[in-house]
Amino acid sequence: MKIYPQSAIHQLELDKIKELLQSYCKTSYALEKAGELRIHTRIEYISKELNQTHEFKLVITTGLYFPNDLALNIMKELRLLGIPGATLKAPDFLEIRKLAENIKDIFRWFEAERKLAYPGLSEVISQTHYEKAIIDAIDRVINENGEVIDSASESLASIRINLSRKRNELRRAFVRILSKLAKAGYVAETEEAFLNGRRVVAIFAENKRQVKGILHGESDTRRTSFIEPEETIGLNNDVFSLEHEENREVLRILRELTGKLSAYSSLLIIYHNILGEYDFISAKAKLAIDMSANLPMLTDRPLVRLEEAYHPLLFLYNKKNQKPTIPAWIELNQEKRILLISGPNAGGKTVTLKTAGLLQLMVQSGMLIPVHPHSELGIFKQLMIHIGDTQSIEFELSTYSSHLIHMKYFMENANGRTLFFIDELGSGSDPNLGGAFAEVILEELIRKHAFGIVTTHYLNLKVMASKTLGIMNAAMAFDEKNLQPLYKLVTGKPGSSYTFSIAERIGLEPNLIQKAKNLVDEDHFRLDKLLNRTEQDLQFIDKEKKELQEIMKENERLKKEMETIMNRERHQQQLELHKHQNKITEDRIAYLKDMERKLKQILFDWRKSEDKNQAMSQMQNLLFRQKEKQVNEKVKKKFEQKYTEVVGEAKTGDKVMMKKNHQVGLLKEIRGKKAIVQIGLLPITVDLTDLTVVRDKPGEEKKERENN
Repeated sequence: MKIYPQSAIHQLELDKIKELLQSYCKTSYALEKAGELRIHTRIEYISKELNQTHEFKLVITTGLYFPNDLALNIMKELRLLGIPGATLKAPDFLEIRKLAENIKDIFRWFEAERKLAYPGLSEVISQTHYEKAIIDAIDRVINENGEVIDSASESLASIRINLSRKRNELRRAFVRILSKLAKAGYVAETEEAFLNGRRVVAIFAENKRQVKGILHGESDTRRTSFIEPEETIGLNNDVFSLEHEENREVLRILRELTGKLSAYSSLLIIYHNILGEYDFISAKAKLAIDMSANLPMLTDRPLVRLEEAYHPLLFLYNKKNQKPTIPAWIELNQEKRILLISGPNAGGKTVTLKTAGLLQLMVQSGMLIPVHPHSELGIFKQLMIHIGDTQSIEFELSTYSSHLIHMKYFMENANGRTLFFIDELGSGSDPNLGGAFAEVILEELIRKHAFGIVTTHYLNLKVMASKTLGIMNAAMAFDEKNLQPLYKLVTGKPGSSYTFSIAERIGLEPNLIQKAKNLVDEDHFRLDKLLNRTEQDLQFIDKEKKELQEIMKENERLKKEMETIMNRERHQQQLELHKHQNKITEDRIAYLKDMERKLKQILFDWRKSEDKNQAMSQMQNLLFRQKEKQVNEKVKKKFEQKYTEVVGEAKTGDKVMMKKNHQVGLLKEIRGKKAIVQIGLLPITVDLTDLTVVRDKPGEEKKERENN
């Protein structure tokens, strides 16, 4: 991206974002890449880096472990590996092994479905492969402590066996000599030591001539002399010679191993860069989590649509101090290419402008930004910024002269892929003349199809924006009642500077404020006052709208609760119905099972019995009685619908029911224990004890009279 001026990175505070990013980096590769953060203009690069950061953020937030916790900075050793004739030290190979082992873990991490789930992260290793031979070659020579093992060569094994034997001989001889000298009282407190790689005994200085051997030195106080006994000189020489042979053989083995691995030097450098790349992506993801950043939508056309956008540094500062940060909604598109922000000083105009500029730079650098995920950003080829006093003593330029030089560059170089930011357009000159030039500058930038945000106090620019296609008025909200800025951007209308309101807030004398009002042009003052009133009315409407939305939400919640209760009640009714139906079905099944059991028993008896007729009679009785029972049940049910039983003895003229079949008739005559009952037209003689007195139910009496 082409940036004008070069100080724009500092003015928009991208350098501070770089410093924050570097604080999360562990490798020199990632530190260097964060310090030289590239701002891309090709959507494929930007999209790739954004997706990689977003995927790593998901890995962290979901609690997955990614094997990138190894921080290696061994690029110097890897470059040395590729130089013919070079020899690495044994610990260097241990670091190289860690590098290869870590790469193996990363390749293993992307096995199964993770390669599909995290395509951006897997792309980092897509152009390379894991080489097992690197670890195998090192393991044949170096152990886990970074030492060359005995089996690295036959010569080394033989040398170390001989060396161990000689050292044991030397130790035994030295112990024997030391015991002899100790008995003679020659040995100092130190007893023994190593000087110049030789094993020596510590002798009191006054006895040094009593011991044959080589004097290797004395203590600082000259009270102790260090002597190599004559008896151990030969053994010490043998040990020294074998140690020298060991070192030469180890050096030869390491040189040979360096030569073997030199074939993989380029691959190992790629491995080293891969770890650094994952470290860099991890740093961006961790910073994104701290600033509650998200992945916005990306488009290749020039566009800015920021929803719930926060200035990253302001958000982190307020988060640290447990203070709220007010988000901004900013949109620039083909219909509204320039946003003209007005409003009071210290109301947040410049912060809003810087927020949009910094977030655009961060996105094109492949970083997630603190916005709602529904936000959408396009790609711009160049970014221009003019913020603050740019007076130049060196070039004898006034503030306004410098301002015009910057505006000249803007107008000459702006195009449809330019994003610009101008703070206080036209300031530094006579308001009328400066305002006129400001209008010309805006017209030219609109003609060049550039996109940008401009802050101003000029009334003529507010009027111009309201009637010029492509320019949108916006204002920073201000609470005139409490005389406090609200730091909220409201688009679609210009804002007042609240000059007199702010003067009242700081305690300026009322008579001075009134005097200033009298000096202001009446139309200008009336318009500013109208803007004040409009803004306050809109704030009241917004408040009412929010309250109405809350009420609607509450109503919707209550409606859902009611629907839930009704559904639960309907469900309960259905359950009760099913239970009742199930009970009837269960009774029916039990009845059928009982019938089946009885029939099987009768059938079993029929097969064994000689009297087949008796068995058949039992079956007929069972079946017909059941049918009779069913008929009686129906008659009983019908009887209960029409009649009610009455307690008492039956008398002539009563309505009576026969207990056996629930038939109802009229008692005509009693003859001892017998009774004559007329059912329909037919008189029947029955036992008096088989009768029960009944009467019609109230509703049935009326029906009977109507029928008669």
